[in-house]
Amino acid sequence: MPSLSGRSALITGSTQGVGLAIASALFAAGARVILHGLSEDEHAKQSLQRLQDQERRTTLITGDLSSPMPEGPLRLAEEAIRQCPGIDTLVCNAGTFIDQPFLEMDFTTFDRTMKLNVYSQHVLIQHFARRWVELKIPGRILLIGSINGRLSEPTHVAYDTSKGAIEAMVRSLCVTLAPWRIRVNGLAPGLFRTPLTEPGLRDVRIRRWMELHTPNGQVPGPDACGGAAVFLLSDEAEHVHGQMLLVDGGMSAWQQPDPPPEWMPNG
Repeated sequence: MPSLSGRSALITGSTQGVGLAIASALFAAGARVILHGLSEDEHAKQSLQRLQDQERRTTLITGDLSSPMPEGPLRLAEEAIRQCPGIDTLVCNAGTFIDQPFLEMDFTTFDRTMKLNVYSQHVLIQHFARRWVELKIPGRILLIGSINGRLSEPTHVAYDTSKGAIEAMVRSLCVTLAPWRIRVNGLAPGLFRTPLTEPGLRDVRIRRWMELHTPNGQVPGPDACGGAAVFLLSDEAEHVHGQMLLVDGGMSAWQQPDPPPEWMPNG
């Protein structure tokens, strides 16, 4: 695995799921890690204990990034810098997902989704980028999108819209910040087993369909994202700018798999 020794990273939404997997991979690659979560619950405490050694002290900052705006993200950024002035890596993973039919969706739902999934990332990135430009720090930014930024679902309009915006941010921020040696890339997970998806995947039929819809036939745990994140933030990816890496088992490449014979009317 590439080395991130000497680097310090803030990872938002990192006390469980994909965020924790990325934080764990960065820590294993040698980075100092600052975790972030909504509250100091049991998940957060266990995650903090998991990422400790004698040389690197992992810390946890809690807070809601969506409310108030922009004060929530700014508080997180300022506290992270207070704890670790040398932060040079930012991973924007925190987000929300709401499954709701578009015609029934109220504005509050759409607004909260955009605040957490898009606006908070804008505020954090701008704050760190200004600091890095002033101090001539070659920062690295990784935005966590989703396969839903390219493949839509009928009851996920708010989520899909926000993840499409993340892809646009990756490209736009790349061309904006590259002259200051700040690299911006994105990572788009497909379907993983996380606390958010496990309830649905317990249905054998749903899980079987998702496995069939993925060329490699797997629905892995979130650890499958870790190595990709380390690579994009490492020196080995120095010439990789403005890219969205899909970690989806090939799902986005497959238009529509055939259902198994036993699911057909005469099967």
